[in-house]
Amino acid sequence: MAKWGEGDPRWIVEERPDATNVNNWHWTEKNATVWSKERLKSLFSDLKIDQSGIQCIIDKIEDCSGEATANNRKGKLIFFYEWNILLKWSGRLPGSKEQYSGKAKIPNLSEEYNINEIEITITIDESNNEDADRLKQFMYNVGRDVIRKQLDTYIRELKEEYSKGLILPKKGSENATTPKSGGQANKSAFNNSSSSNSASTNQKVTSPTSNKNGTESNSSVGYKLDVKTLTMSEDFECSAFDLYNALTKQEMVTAFTRGPVKIEAVRGGEFALFGGNIQGKFEELVPEKKITQSWRLKSWPSGHYSSVTIELEQMRDHTQMKLKQSGIPSAEYDTTETNWKRYYWHSIRQTFGFGPMLGNGL
Repeated sequence: MAKWGEGDPRWIVEERPDATNVNNWHWTEKNATVWSKERLKSLFSDLKIDQSGIQCIIDKIEDCSGEATANNRKGKLIFFYEWNILLKWSGRLPGSKEQYSGKAKIPNLSEEYNINEIEITITIDESNNEDADRLKQFMYNVGRDVIRKQLDTYIRELKEEYSKGLILPKKGSENATTPKSGGQANKSAFNNSSSSNSASTNQKVTSPTSNKNGTESNSSVGYKLDVKTLTMSEDFECSAFDLYNALTKQEMVTAFTRGPVKIEAVRGGEFALFGGNIQGKFEELVPEKKITQSWRLKSWPSGHYSSVTIELEQMRDHTQMKLKQSGIPSAEYDTTETNWKRYYWHSIRQTFGFGPMLGNGL
């Protein structure tokens, strides 16, 4: 074990009064779903939209489904939220006693989009009516901007409210500090770059072995790394050919990761995704059947790779994908599992339409 003050700074234990989550290294999470639902309802309850004598009002939220969480990882705040919101509105033109009603649908309020990119669909219950069409146009041109301002308020208050207490005070500090969010939340936990120095490159990591507790461990010069194995299975409403291409074709990987990638889908070929924070190489490729990779996160100890095997089986009306990943650092297991689901499988479905979105709160 490295002496105090020596070695990789990410692994140095810092004194804290409560001995909890030293250096803010481990992933901590707060569930903001209940608070978010209440806040969204209050922001839109009886919201008035008034301009040039035209008056509209948001009568109620008919649907508000989704989730929100606030996370701390390595001292950085990461917010995940995904909402499907349906608003009911009503309004009348100046000098008219006739009232019309309609709906405003927000199908995907999430951290992946800027506030001005949020889709808002405006509909009105009565069609083929000149006055109704004028009100619908008013809600489209004016109402959407007012709705976006309320959504922006929700996002800002979410970050303010759930930043409290997530970043724990370090040695010599009495209060937790709230880092500046810089406006946009990270689009992906895989995109978080590490500012820490890498572990010494001359450290060798051996093959996994099992300890007395049944947990695998990797040994290296200067430290011992406990690792785990992840298995998961997902069904996709597409052919094995299409899913294989989504995982190996550069243009398709670029599409679902929403950023530049490097990918050489040949044996021994290298890949780098999410700004270089996922790296590795292909060990075996069997078209439409199997993909084997050496796979690592940039923030993992230098030289340490996990082994990923993805098997595809073409069924009658869908393709079943089975993944096995061995050698995941134990402290990163939960995060890795969540990110496979959120940034691979959910994003592939969302981008290419390979079936319904994931459940499980994602």
